[in-house]
Amino acid sequence: MPTTVVVGGQWGDEGKAKMVDYYAKDMDMVVRYQGGANAGHTVIAEGKKYVFHLIPSGILYPETVCVIGNGVVFEPEAFFAEVEMLRSHNIDFAKRIFISSRAHVIMPYHKAIDGLAEKSSGDRIGTTKRGIGPAYTDKMSRVGIRVADLLSRKTLRAKIEAALPEKNAILAFYGEKPMTVEPIVDAYTTFGEKLAPYIEDVVYRVNDMVRAKKNVLFEGAQGAGLDIDFGTYPFVTSSNPTSAGACTGSGVGPNAIDRIVGVCKAYVTRVGGGPLPTRLIGAEEENLRKIGGEYGATTGRPRGCGWFDGVQMKFSSMINGFTDIALTKMDIFNTFESIQVCTGYRIDGKVTDTFPADSDELFRAEPVYETLEGWKSDICAVRTFGELPRKAKEYIRFLESLVGVRVSVISVGADREAMVVR
Repeated sequence: MPTTVVVGGQWGDEGKAKMVDYYAKDMDMVVRYQGGANAGHTVIAEGKKYVFHLIPSGILYPETVCVIGNGVVFEPEAFFAEVEMLRSHNIDFAKRIFISSRAHVIMPYHKAIDGLAEKSSGDRIGTTKRGIGPAYTDKMSRVGIRVADLLSRKTLRAKIEAALPEKNAILAFYGEKPMTVEPIVDAYTTFGEKLAPYIEDVVYRVNDMVRAKKNVLFEGAQGAGLDIDFGTYPFVTSSNPTSAGACTGSGVGPNAIDRIVGVCKAYVTRVGGGPLPTRLIGAEEENLRKIGGEYGATTGRPRGCGWFDGVQMKFSSMINGFTDIALTKMDIFNTFESIQVCTGYRIDGKVTDTFPADSDELFRAEPVYETLEGWKSDICAVRTFGELPRKAKEYIRFLESLVGVRVSVISVGADREAMVVR
């Protein structure tokens, strides 16, 4: 599998890091192509827990090169915290991490404005307040600061001087004190000096690997349900987590992609605002949340939990072009007597199996369920498809028939080794 894209098929938190870690063992390079430090990717390897926000989780393999692509909004403080984590675990990353000089930088005013705007809206969207949206806004407004700018104090100062009047006006609107140029220039010039060994125009490095038929994996953050164009707008992220984002966020052409793996849980979760048609309520949701450990890796916030949404996942497969599905957290259903799967929505009295573009319709959607029997046994030690209980196989095959894509990898536990590969 020379070039593979790993995409979150639902609303994020699907277990992409574990799947990236699984595929990365055969990869020469892993490229993170969008998002920022708002996404927490967790890997448990040899009993140790690693949480990555910017550096691709493939860094745990000693020969794998890791790239932070141009589509990422880069937060220096988060990057250096991850570097220190790697050092504390004695992981050698010398000459294996590269940051695109074209990536945009999250500045202190981005984080301040993000937090204030979200608070003012009553946490309507549910952002992580890490400055992601404001940084992407500046990028699209062509006033952003890029990683390359951190290498020149003169350039950096000029751009910050140009940006601050508008940012301070926004801060004043929220009743906050203005920021001054010099402390920001000093801090981010220092960041630039420390980042210099990692920075290059990585688009050449990535394309050289693709042309050489090396194994390259493209890693997205969040999930398709949060895509700025195809997600549940406006309750979305500010970039394209979908497979198409792998090309624009790294600089490779679409004809370079060989395989697109959609990662999804055996159920669904969502953090923050926005519709979740199959969401459970009360004790039923809390039970699933507790068994699944459904709390945000970045924020610690409890996730909304619901049954598998086949309508959403079929739409996700269509817009991403999934060639495979990696199904995670199957083991969470070990004790369940029965499991429900959404096969359609009832909206204003009419049943549909298409995913609405209008989030207001999704808020009104009532899921139409098919009920399947649970397997009532522990599958955490299972390592082959044949060893799975009959009811677990039936569940997987039902999802395959519903979505129209083969499930090729099944996660049956939190550890790196707890996998069934078909």
